[in-house]
Amino acid sequence: MRNDALLKLRRFEANEKRQKVVEIEMMIADFRRMADDLDHQIKVEQEAAGVSDVNHFSYPTYAKAAIQRRDNLRSSVGGLEAKLEEAKADLEAAMEELKKSELAEERSLGGGHHDRGMLQSLPVEAPKPGLGVVPGRGA
Repeated sequence: MRNDALLKLRRFEANEKRQKVVEIEMMIADFRRMADDLDHQIKVEQEAAGVSDVNHFSYPTYAKAAIQRRDNLRSSVGGLEAKLEEAKADLEAAMEELKKSELAEERSLGGGHHDRGMLQSLPVEAPKPGLGVVPGRGA
């Protein structure tokens, strides 16, 4: 019975790590989309003002602020990418622990096939592009 509780714990941990990876990937995608939107807004503002030199006295204030926000978003993406790599490493470790626990469970059951193995139901690869897109917010 102890093995069953350990197996449930390992499944929970692996699922939690997988969810964290997905959440970070969605945040990165959202931040990149927002930065791209700001890029477009900056270009529109520059075209409307007829000035593209940031140091020019008549450069639009809105464009300056948008440039700062865009740069901040890109900086945040860099930090999130580091966290993503860490989260993926944690997921991989959790999957290894789950695999060990499932093998121990199979051995304790007499070496029979364990149909409900969590390894088949937890994806290790990254989610497909577009999963983090929220309807109505654009792609």
